[in-house]
Amino acid sequence: MPMHLPFGSWPSTITAQDVAAGTKPLGGACFYKDQIIIQEGRPAEGGRITLVEYGTDGQRGQELIRAPFNVRSRVHEYGGSSWKIIESQNDVIIFANFTDQRVYSVNIGEHEPTPLTPESTVDGDPQLRFAEFIQGPEGSVLAIMEDLRDEPVRHIVQIPLDGSAAVDLANIRILSEPARFVAAPRLSPNGQKLSWISWEHPNMPWDSAYLHLAEFTETGMLKSKVIAGGEEESVMQPEWLDDDRLAFISDASGWWNPYVYQNESSRTTRLVDRPAEFAGPLWQVGTTWYLVENPHTLLCSYGRGTTSLARVHSDTGGIDDLDLPFTRIRPMGIKVDWLLAGTSSMTHGEQISLINLETLEHRAIASSIQDLPHPSMLPSVEEFECKNLAGQSVHALLYRPAQEGYEGITDELPPFVTFVHGGPTSQASATLNAAVAYYTSRGIGVVDVNYGGSTGYGREYRNRLRGAWGVVDVSDTVAVINALIGQKIADPARIGIEGGSAGGWTVLCALTFSDVFTAGISRYGVSDLVGLVQDTHDFESQYMFSLVGPYPEAADLYEKRAPINHVSKISCPVLLLQGDEDKVVPPAQSQVVADALAERGITHAYILFEGEQHGFRKSENIVRALESSLAFYAQIFNFETDVPAIELS
Repeated sequence: MPMHLPFGSWPSTITAQDVAAGTKPLGGACFYKDQIIIQEGRPAEGGRITLVEYGTDGQRGQELIRAPFNVRSRVHEYGGSSWKIIESQNDVIIFANFTDQRVYSVNIGEHEPTPLTPESTVDGDPQLRFAEFIQGPEGSVLAIMEDLRDEPVRHIVQIPLDGSAAVDLANIRILSEPARFVAAPRLSPNGQKLSWISWEHPNMPWDSAYLHLAEFTETGMLKSKVIAGGEEESVMQPEWLDDDRLAFISDASGWWNPYVYQNESSRTTRLVDRPAEFAGPLWQVGTTWYLVENPHTLLCSYGRGTTSLARVHSDTGGIDDLDLPFTRIRPMGIKVDWLLAGTSSMTHGEQISLINLETLEHRAIASSIQDLPHPSMLPSVEEFECKNLAGQSVHALLYRPAQEGYEGITDELPPFVTFVHGGPTSQASATLNAAVAYYTSRGIGVVDVNYGGSTGYGREYRNRLRGAWGVVDVSDTVAVINALIGQKIADPARIGIEGGSAGGWTVLCALTFSDVFTAGISRYGVSDLVGLVQDTHDFESQYMFSLVGPYPEAADLYEKRAPINHVSKISCPVLLLQGDEDKVVPPAQSQVVADALAERGITHAYILFEGEQHGFRKSENIVRALESSLAFYAQIFNFETDVPAIELS
C-alpha cells in the first residue's frame, strides 16, 4: 500500500549534491585512433572544461588538458567548438583557453601547451577570441576570430601552427570579408574551396544567414559568392560531400531541411521535403546536426519535439529511419560502421554513445549523470498540447509528481513548478533531468513549456515571438497552466514559475502581467530591456529589435514591456539568483528588481553568487541555488522539506 503524504513533503534520495556532483556536462567528442576524446565539464573545479580520453569499451583514460587550462571559447560569449585534434606528423590538440582566449597547441600525451595566438587582454577582457577550429593547409588551422578591439568584427582566419602568430598578430591570415558574425568554416577535401556562413545585425542566425563559397588561394583575402540564404532564410552547417557538392541546411520552406549545392552547375537541390527540423538555433558556434557518412549519404538528426536518426541519400533524397531508443540524438563522428553521437533518454539522460550503423547495437561511453537515481524516483514524461487564446497550439512536457510507494493526500492537488527555457529561441526537450526529478520525487509536478518562439516546430512557430516577447511567451505559458488547472492536474493556489536568462524575463513578465502564478524564481533574468540593449554583449545586442522592436524608435514599447517598470503589479513572492560576473545579463538587471520589490514590501530574496557568469557552473553554487529554490517553494507553498530555510525579506 502506498504511503499518503502531502505533496512536496515526500522524502527523496535525490539531493542537490547529487544533482551538482553527479552531473558532468558533456560537450563534443571525436574518434582518435583507437580512442575516443570527450569534452567534460568539472563543476567541482569551478566549471573548468577539459578533454578526457576513453576506450571504445567506456574505460576512462587520461585527462589531456590539465588545470589551470580551461577549454572554453568566449566567441559570442556562448562559445562552442573550442578544440580540435589535428592529425599530422605530430598529432596535436588545438584549443581556446577560457582565461586569456588565446589558442594553444599541445602534443597528445603531453601537458605543456604552447600559445599560437597573441595576448590581447585589456582590463581583464580578451579582445581577440577564437573558436570552431578545422584542419587547414599543412601547418595551419582555420578558425573564427572575433575581434573586439574596435567595432566588433569576425573573420575566418588561418593560424600557423609554428607559433609565429603568438608574438605577431600579422602572421594570422584573414580569409573572409569583414562580417559582423561568421561561423561554420569548411574546406573542401582537395583544399581548393572554402565555405562559411555569415549574418549581420539586427538578425540572429536563425532569422537570416548567408552561405558563402570562395576559391581558396594561397595569399590574400578570399573573394566569396553567396550561394544560399537571404533576409527571411536561415542556413546552417555546410558540409562538403566531395570536391564539387556542398550540403547545407535551409529553412526556405518553413522547416530546416537538407539541400545540396553543386558548384560546377550552380544548381541547388532540396534533398528532403518534410515538416520536420533537421537543425536548430545556432547559439554556440560549431553546433552540428548531421554528418557526411560518405559522398552518397548523410546521417541526420531530425524531428519536432524529439529527434530521430536517419540516413539521407544525397543522390536521390531518399530517407531511411534508424530505430534507436533515444529522445534526442546528435551525430559527432563516424569510423567504419560505428557512429559516435550525443544521445538523450528518459532512463539515462545525456550520454556520449557508440552506435553500430549495421546492427544498431549501442553502448554508452560517458554519461552526464554519474550515479543514476533509483528508477523509483524518476518521473515519466508526457507530451502536452493545448490551445492559447488565439486558438494556436502550444507544446509542453509534463512531469507529474512520482515516487514509487508515495501518493498525495486524498483530494489534494499537487503544487506545480513551471519551467520556461532561455533563449528565448531554444527548446525544452525530453530527457532524464536530475533537477526535474529533484522536484517530482518530492511530490512537486513540473511542466516545461515550449511557448511560441521555441525551436523544433518550424519557422512559423518560431516567428510567433517576433515583436511579441513578453506577450506571446507569457500568454502561451499561462495557457498551459490554465489547461493543467482546468484538467485538475495542478493546485491553482500553488503554481510556481522559474527560468534563467530569457526564461527569467518570462518569469518576471508572467508575475507582472498575469495572476495565475503564486511564486516565481528568476535566475539571471532580464528585467530592463533598455538596460539590456545598452549593456549586453554584441551577439545579442540587437536581438531585441526582432523580439520587441527597433531601439530607440520603439522606446515606449520597451518601457511598457519591461517588468522593472511595473513591479507594483507583482503581488507574489520572488526569488532572484544571479552571478556577479555575468556579461550577458549583468547583475544590475536583478538588483533593480530586488530594490523595487523591497520598496514595495513584496516578499523576496536576492542571492548573488560570487565568481559565476551566465549560468551556474560551480558545484557549490548549483547546490545552493537548487536548495534555495526548494526551500523557497516550501516556505511559500507550506510544505515540509529537508533543506534549510532561506531568509525572505
